[in-house]
Amino acid sequence: MKRVSIFGATGSIGQSTIDLIARSPEAHDVVALTGGRNIARLAQDAIRLGADLAVTAQDDLLDDLRAALAGSGVEAAAGESALIEAAARPTDWVMSAIVGAAGLAPGLKALEQGGTLALANKESLVTAGPLLMQTARAHGATVLPVDSEHSAIFQALAGEDMAAVERIIITASGGAFRDWPLADLERATVEEASRHPNWAMGQRITIDSASMFNKALEIIETHEFFGIDPQRIEVLVHPESLVHALVGFRDGAVMAHLGVSDMRHAIGYALNWPAREALPVGRLDLAAIGQLNFRHPDEARYPALRLAREVMARGGLSGAVFNAAKEAALDGFISGRIGFTGMAGVVAAVLDRIGSNEGLIDARMSLDNIRAADHMARRLAEEEMRERVT
Repeated sequence: MKRVSIFGATGSIGQSTIDLIARSPEAHDVVALTGGRNIARLAQDAIRLGADLAVTAQDDLLDDLRAALAGSGVEAAAGESALIEAAARPTDWVMSAIVGAAGLAPGLKALEQGGTLALANKESLVTAGPLLMQTARAHGATVLPVDSEHSAIFQALAGEDMAAVERIIITASGGAFRDWPLADLERATVEEASRHPNWAMGQRITIDSASMFNKALEIIETHEFFGIDPQRIEVLVHPESLVHALVGFRDGAVMAHLGVSDMRHAIGYALNWPAREALPVGRLDLAAIGQLNFRHPDEARYPALRLAREVMARGGLSGAVFNAAKEAALDGFISGRIGFTGMAGVVAAVLDRIGSNEGLIDARMSLDNIRAADHMARRLAEEEMRERVT
């Protein structure tokens, strides 16, 4: 029986993971589930799966969680320290699906237990890629990618020599505004940006898809996870979202990974790796689909892609700065303080301001220094947004 924990259990990735685990309860011993403010969902799933522990990240909701779990035998806890304690509990497999930089510390603690970390939290690699992979090596742990693109790359590389890889191509749907006139993007609303044409995801990741900040993070993630030079990472807009990634080899061959738009494939692959087990996902009918379309992304429409390459060139703690500024700018757009196109401008300004402080960017990569860079970037992003309003 595999001992599993799910961090970010109430989000879309967490719910898809629970769906798979609930289909074979005899094969899984659920150690911990964690969530945010959706206490009813967290408690319901913890009871249904027979978890040892349920943790909400919100300290003020501990009493609510205890009440929802009353009589179930499931332990309740709350707050950041409780998340770390949950991650320290021995497991064989941990899903890291907490959204944003908040997922880094629990992920690092889980790796110290020497099991497998299924990484859906792309921000961990963006902000602390070298630290994350070094921690995994030091404790004999395994990191498996769960982002659909990186799972696809991982699968396409199975049995291959990385020295033979010429390029890696990740695909992007293009998001809600892929066919909008450029001039109209400035007036795009939060509601419009929150409607993804292909995937059912949370609001934040859906808006990140529209701005392609999610793809910017994935470029950095590809570099950190697979150790490939940034110049050999390409992006293609693929509206059908059926080809998730391609790997090109030095002999001219290109291996493509195709699959329906269902995150349970990448999750199930990581859950069952190195075996392949039957999964409840749809099967492609290429004859019915008829054609697949690809085009190069317009960086005038998606300036986040250019910013990602600047981050990789700068190195150091630039990824932490980039991610924090992006999260703050996204908050600003959702709250109406800046427009859709203003997000990239805020992030670029923060990168420029902190980039002049080489002591910070080049500081040793530790959790404390990453947090310091994150805090400074958020503060500067708030200053930028206030200046733009006034």
